[in-house]
Amino acid sequence: MTDQPYEGAPGAPGAPYQGSYEGSYDNSYDNPYDNPYGSPYQGHDPYAQQPQHPQQHQQPHFQHQQPQPWPGQQQAYGDPHADQQQYTQQWQGQTWETQTHARPVPAAAEPAAQTAYMPPVNHQPAPAPAAPAGPSATAAPEGAEPGYGPATLAGNTRVTDAQRARAEGRSPIIEPGMQPAALTALLGLLLAGAAEIGTYALLVPLVVLQAVTAAGWFRLNGMWPARQGIALGFAGALVADAAVLGAGREHAPAAILGTLGVWVLLSLVLQLRSHADPDERMYGLMATVAASALAILAAGYLAGGADAVAVGAVAVAVAVLARALPIPTAASVVVSLLAAAGAGIAVGDMTGLGSKGALLGAGAAVCALIGHRAASYDYPSRFVHFTAGVALPLTAAAPVVWVLGRALG
Repeated sequence: MTDQPYEGAPGAPGAPYQGSYEGSYDNSYDNPYDNPYGSPYQGHDPYAQQPQHPQQHQQPHFQHQQPQPWPGQQQAYGDPHADQQQYTQQWQGQTWETQTHARPVPAAAEPAAQTAYMPPVNHQPAPAPAAPAGPSATAAPEGAEPGYGPATLAGNTRVTDAQRARAEGRSPIIEPGMQPAALTALLGLLLAGAAEIGTYALLVPLVVLQAVTAAGWFRLNGMWPARQGIALGFAGALVADAAVLGAGREHAPAAILGTLGVWVLLSLVLQLRSHADPDERMYGLMATVAASALAILAAGYLAGGADAVAVGAVAVAVAVLARALPIPTAASVVVSLLAAAGAGIAVGDMTGLGSKGALLGAGAAVCALIGHRAASYDYPSRFVHFTAGVALPLTAAAPVVWVLGRALG
């Protein structure tokens, strides 16, 4: 025998055994992570007849597709158990250190360190960058109500006198002014002229006065809209007018008081049937009874004599106009009483009452000033001034006109 078979080419007998161990084990220990997605036992078959050169040509291909390991991974080069650790780690799946996700932001690093291998408790994903708003994002939908304007230091230019007085901490008493006083004077003159014409002529301005009284009292008490209460009070006034006309002036007090009693009972029954809160029902009951009583008491102009009604209505008109003058309150009150007494004397001379008209005019003026003061209370609005401010002076003077007219006539 010679030594040529053992010194020949790689195809000689014995060469496959030597090439198998040189190509298989050398490659597995040199690059244990070259083919993590291939056959797991490709590098461990010692009897596989694989040439060394084809495997070396495929090695750059797998190294090019190999994903970069996480910074926390450890390379097990030179470890005799590297292959076993590689395949075991691939079988267990991804963990917090081996999963291929984006690098956490520095703000979330501290919560992640506190929670070890579990997801951070307070971890919140970073907000996505907001997309640029298009033209339709800021445009208000068509038909939508306009929002409130920006706040200004100068305040609202359309603020009412009542709101301005409340904001400035001024007195809650705001007098109606000259325009409501002029309307009161006009209505008083209509009552005086209609009384001299006849009873049914007097009924026309009286019904207007009673309607404005009922509406103004509810608005003065902050109850608006109060259609049921206003209608109830106005209906009571109409019933009282009809009762006075039917019973005559001799029985007018009984007709007025009887109507008032019935309407108080009716208001009480209606409020008991209401499903509102007890406090709200009590408040509504008081407002309804007061509005009905004032509207019914205005029927006293029908019960009084024509001369007394004329004197009293003119005295109220003059007193309210004098009270609206831009002078101090105390002086305006004195001027109002003196002017009303003078007007009573003047009208009394024309009607036959004479100097007695001064007393009647002064008494009517006192009641008118009380009604004027009531319409000025608790930051009233312009609507209150043009309803209660117009009607209450004349309505408050109606009982005095009837009583003093019968006493002096």
